[in-house]
Amino acid sequence: MDKTSVIGIIMGIIAIGAGMVLKGVALSSLFNPAALLIIFAGTAAAILIAFPLHEVKKLPGLFKLLFTDQKIVSIEDLIRLFIEWATIARKEGLLALEPMSEEIDDSFLKQGVKMIVDGQSPEFIKDVLLKDLETMEDRHLSNAAIFTQAGTYAPTLGVLGAVVGLVAALSHMDDIEALGHAISAAFIATLFGIFTGYVLWHPFANKLKRKSQHEIFIKEIMIEGILSIQDGTSPKILEEKLLTYVPSSEREKVKEGVNNG
Repeated sequence: MDKTSVIGIIMGIIAIGAGMVLKGVALSSLFNPAALLIIFAGTAAAILIAFPLHEVKKLPGLFKLLFTDQKIVSIEDLIRLFIEWATIARKEGLLALEPMSEEIDDSFLKQGVKMIVDGQSPEFIKDVLLKDLETMEDRHLSNAAIFTQAGTYAPTLGVLGAVVGLVAALSHMDDIEALGHAISAAFIATLFGIFTGYVLWHPFANKLKRKSQHEIFIKEIMIEGILSIQDGTSPKILEEKLLTYVPSSEREKVKEGVNNG
């Protein structure tokens, strides 16, 4: 489970709830069916209009991705793996990596190893893997765009909800107390719109982008390792090359973990 997503949502709800209580606002005022309908159903409607159905169908999977940790190999394990493969390739040749390629879970890495075993040119391998990476990045950005757009629509729908509420409030001009309650209820839609837009949807989009960037970063290391093994780079040189992807402040720690693994 991605604890930061869960903790962030809980903190956001608590912050708004506690803030309302401290301001003397009753939490019961949040239970406004009209405001909930305008914001949530309205946002859903806008998303359906803005995106084709095959993209909207991905939403359940995207929510799952937001609340689960990425199953991606760590840099430390990846460097250790490439050092092992580089050692085998220099001693026994690239064909010795063929049995190992069948044991790889990551489809991107498996594809790269199979291509060097098959004797494809470095230019061809690099082009194929980079194109695969580019396609994946575009797909991830389009997924994040759903939440980005929801974060844009929700606050505006909140304003629309407030306008609707104020129109209704004007019908109570002869009753000051009823007018006050109606105006208060009118701004609940605005509250929901801003909260969902800037505490949920925009942060969700950013989380998906960050996860995508990390996955792309790991795959870039894979490409470097695959091409280096094909080029016959020594394990020691390969280790130093891949360590450049690690922040300088963490290199010694990662290097120690690689050598002790």
